[in-house]
Amino acid sequence: MAKTMKAAYYEAFGGIENIRIGNLEIPEVKEGEVLVKIKAASINPVDAAVRAGHLKNFIPTVFPVIPGWDLAGVVEERGFSARRFNLGDEVYAYARRPVVQWGTFAEYIVIPESYLSPCPPNIPWEESAGIPLAGLTAYQSMYDAGQLHKGQTVLILGASGGVGSMGIQLAKAKGAYVIAVASKKNHEYMKQIGADLTIDYHNTDIGEEVKKMNPEGVDLVFDCASGETLQKSLSALKKNGRLVSILNQGTGLDKNINFQYVFVEPNATQLTHLKGLADTGKLNVHISHTFTLEETAEAFKLIETKHTTGKIVIEP
Repeated sequence: MAKTMKAAYYEAFGGIENIRIGNLEIPEVKEGEVLVKIKAASINPVDAAVRAGHLKNFIPTVFPVIPGWDLAGVVEERGFSARRFNLGDEVYAYARRPVVQWGTFAEYIVIPESYLSPCPPNIPWEESAGIPLAGLTAYQSMYDAGQLHKGQTVLILGASGGVGSMGIQLAKAKGAYVIAVASKKNHEYMKQIGADLTIDYHNTDIGEEVKKMNPEGVDLVFDCASGETLQKSLSALKKNGRLVSILNQGTGLDKNINFQYVFVEPNATQLTHLKGLADTGKLNVHISHTFTLEETAEAFKLIETKHTTGKIVIEP
């Protein structure tokens, strides 16, 4: 008889009202895979986009879908040849698979062990669960695509959210000067996590404000906001600077800009690097709200306001 688990899931694309809480079968643990008991999972704006069907032409989907791509938990079972981790090991992961189906808003997940990294040992479960997607997105955007290095200046748009917060800290860990853009109410928070200069995007010519303080402009614009905020920031970019966005795929941009769109990919090696930063206090996770699995719909309502600070966590 198959084992079951409690999970949040939906059986068709659409609104929050489609989310159900119930029991689903736990998939068989196959070669190279492990069964992880999920202790915490965090929700991200992309989870709402997937549920609404906005990415259905980009990532194949099999219903019912359990949402969620972030997890922290404990290895409970190992398939054949899965020997990187022992039973009882604490792990975390960015769990996006090639097909959307088995997510992390559940009691368990079966996942290739290659996705997993040891969990940061010095922080709570919910903080570990807040790192993978946001941390890897910032890492791959600024370190890989943006080639940010010590002594450079980065302008981060939407800097108080989950990805932006990670971006501020990873930029500081690299030795960069950080200009952070978000609502005035979030400026103190951004300064606390390392921002050198903060700018309110409301009724502000961001490019002009940047050049008042930094006449040469910035080496990298890391866009986590897009829209008007992005357009008002482009004049701050140096002629040979880089623009990296996690939202805009190039629409409305000058073709001469050194631009790259980033859609984050799983990377256990980079997760291990992020673990090291968290262990040494260089990467901190601000948890703004915590929900139970039964409150998954409430977590979606909050993330869809697009005005959250830090991370929102679900604890199965």
